[in-house]
Amino acid sequence: MIKSENPGAKWFLRLAAAFVFQTVALGVDASPEELDRFTVHWQSPSKNDSGTMPIGNGDLAANVWVEPSGDLLFYLSKSDAWSGNGRLLKLGKVRLKLEPGLIAKDAVFSQKLDLATGTIRIQTRGVNIAFWIDAHRPLVHVEVDSEKEHHAAVTFEPWRTKQRVLKGKETHSAYGLLKGPPVTVEPDKVLPSKNHSIRWFHRNQKSCYDVTLKNQHLGHLIEKYPDPLMGRTFGGMIHARGMVQRDDRTLATKNPVKQLHLQIHALTAQTETEQEWLDQLTKRKSEHDAKPLAEARQAHQAWWKQFWNRSWIYISETGAEEKQPNPSSDAYRVTQAYVLQRWINACAGRGKFPIKFNGSLFTVTGKDGGTWDPDYRRWGGCYWWQNTRLPYWSMLSSGDFDMMQPLWQQYTRVLPLLKDRVKAYYKHDGAYFSETMYFWGTFNNANFGWGNPDVHTENKYVRRYWQSGIELTMMMLDYYDHTRDDAFVKQAIIPVGEAVTTFYDEHYKRGEDGKILFDPAQSLETWQKSKNPTPVIVGLKVVIGRLLALDHGLTSVDQRKRWESILNALPEIPTKKQGGKEWILPGETYSHKQNTENTELYAIFPYRYYGLHQKDLDVAKETWRRRQIKRTGGWSQDAIKAGLLGLSKEAKGYIVSNAKRKHSGSRFPAFWGPNFDWIPDQDHGTVTMTAIQRMLLQTDEEEIYLIPAWPEGWNASFKLHAPDNTTVEACVKDGKVTHLKVQPESRKQDVIIKSAQ
Repeated sequence: MIKSENPGAKWFLRLAAAFVFQTVALGVDASPEELDRFTVHWQSPSKNDSGTMPIGNGDLAANVWVEPSGDLLFYLSKSDAWSGNGRLLKLGKVRLKLEPGLIAKDAVFSQKLDLATGTIRIQTRGVNIAFWIDAHRPLVHVEVDSEKEHHAAVTFEPWRTKQRVLKGKETHSAYGLLKGPPVTVEPDKVLPSKNHSIRWFHRNQKSCYDVTLKNQHLGHLIEKYPDPLMGRTFGGMIHARGMVQRDDRTLATKNPVKQLHLQIHALTAQTETEQEWLDQLTKRKSEHDAKPLAEARQAHQAWWKQFWNRSWIYISETGAEEKQPNPSSDAYRVTQAYVLQRWINACAGRGKFPIKFNGSLFTVTGKDGGTWDPDYRRWGGCYWWQNTRLPYWSMLSSGDFDMMQPLWQQYTRVLPLLKDRVKAYYKHDGAYFSETMYFWGTFNNANFGWGNPDVHTENKYVRRYWQSGIELTMMMLDYYDHTRDDAFVKQAIIPVGEAVTTFYDEHYKRGEDGKILFDPAQSLETWQKSKNPTPVIVGLKVVIGRLLALDHGLTSVDQRKRWESILNALPEIPTKKQGGKEWILPGETYSHKQNTENTELYAIFPYRYYGLHQKDLDVAKETWRRRQIKRTGGWSQDAIKAGLLGLSKEAKGYIVSNAKRKHSGSRFPAFWGPNFDWIPDQDHGTVTMTAIQRMLLQTDEEEIYLIPAWPEGWNASFKLHAPDNTTVEACVKDGKVTHLKVQPESRKQDVIIKSAQ
């Protein structure tokens, strides 16, 4: 049964919703035809790499384009290709040339992203090209099938051909080393011809790791935590049956052919020698070759089918003809933005490291105070939690739990070092996750300060911005609510949650009232001097409450006693009352405003202490009305918060604005940015995703609320994930929910229809 709305307020909100695509009138699995309505189809070549189309298998990715010359080009990227300077580099660039070429006067040209099968398809002049990256292996396939015979040549075109020093604004690509020693880019190595293949790699023979730990007073930990950069080697091997070596960088057909199957095997490994890496690559090629192509293709397409069927959304204008979506309508553009951003997430989200917010794996030649090579990305290779987190908040609702694993792995992997850092810096237990960090856990040196004698950063924006670990624990708890993976609690939630709460408990003294006095502290990056900042208090209040609510078989008596003690010692959330109204403040005191975050709204998102289904909705809305920064785009989260407050008109306005704000210099419609970061901006698209999810579905304890912030004038069909391994499929038509399907069926009794306010 479907309940009527329960007016009782709860103390926290769970995550909601996700999407795949189908017609408004139907509640069936997403079909290739429906996906095809929102794909990208180009009918002309691209002038340069600004016209690239992204594709990937979660770890290995490519930017693909066809130039007016008729050559097919692509950049290759890998999620673990870290240079000795801590930059995430491309693997390289490849060119495929056919004679006769792909482009001719009056010839029909088509380059299409086949979302359903995870393939880019190019058709022209009787030539069909299928470009795909195996969903299960680091292997690129380029299949050419032609009506007529062609000569073909494939060339590896590296741009890192000699040692050079980054200068001027380009140095921002190695942000962590700014104001330090010169940043030297080392060349790639192309190996001599052998067995009609092209082989190349980039190998780190220098590393910024040791100097980083020594600069940050952690040199004593170098032996305990080995250098993750030195000896890291990444590259690949290109080969194709019927092609022979022209030179070390080029393969060519001996005779014209109608079919060609180009394969590129990629590998990253940290090895003692070059030969050890090469032996691993050769072994990998043999393993790949042992699997028949048809079998590999079938498994690849099966992965993408199950991916799209996990969740979906299709939005249309009320009264619009359902079978003929209007590409210029707001509903269409929002839907396409969601589909394509989720595609980009999947293309880069299953590697060994989290998605890079500033370009993901899809950076191209950049213009940022100069024209820089495709390795450039503003803010460099470090992770900013404020930015890194946003793609992952959207993955819970879409059921993309596999893509969340790299995030969990990175932050749990660095925890031992961070605990040792706290002992070295402050002589007590616990750990904090800094806002900016290298993937091994330390600050970057530009923020910490070169030769800084203190343990606090010279950079005032992140000096005491330590609440990242609280939000990480919050997200982990949401993941557990969805999956009920008890092993994850013990392996990730408890170690991280204990370390973070212990840090705050032991780092700060108690005030005269017996409460913890968070001072000196800061309220995110914005209020750089704050006593009892709201994000810390509300975050700990919610997270500790949820830790205590875990099944007692997963926690110990001592842990629960400690958490209860901390919870009881937390100060009240800072608020102000005037004229019969009450609103939340950024902190008990706050000054030195330097950034543009509404830190008081962390009580709504991500911590969900206040909101549509929680306590004091009037307080939350008054806080929303009084927020100083009102905007959308990039990492700005007003769209999400509007959805959580049931403000349908505001939420709709924000997501429509976001969907229309692609990067003007990029051809692909979901390459956003640069906004605050770089191109394609991963925060911009994923904030949009999360906002739509919250507009369609929110949860609180056992209850599932549908359409809590869904606007008038839009219909929708969706499949969304909710806690307790639950999925909800439904349609919204003219403001009414139909075709409701809930799995497991026992959860249907928890569904509440709550229309927007």
